[in-house]
Amino acid sequence: MTIINPKLNDYTEEDFLQFVRDIVEVNSSSEEEHHKWVSHFEKLVGHPDGNGVIYYPDDDNDGTPEGIVKFVKHWRKSQGLPLFKDSE
Repeated sequence: MTIINPKLNDYTEEDFLQFVRDIVEVNSSSEEEHHKWVSHFEKLVGHPDGNGVIYYPDDDNDGTPEGIVKFVKHWRKSQGLPLFKDSE
């Protein structure tokens, strides 16, 4: 089951990775649910590229769920934004 938390720092890194996997693999029960997950990802991450972080990755992001999470961590850290609840 996909966990939906209000803020990124309410997720463990593993829970967020699973959330990203569910988006990438379209593990939702409907198209509407999938769109909600993608919108929620955009709000959680706060990156100016929005869902492009998933669908149009740049050279610093290999487009895999693990690569997306790594990219998000690096970007948020560079912006001084909170990370996951189990981050150092």
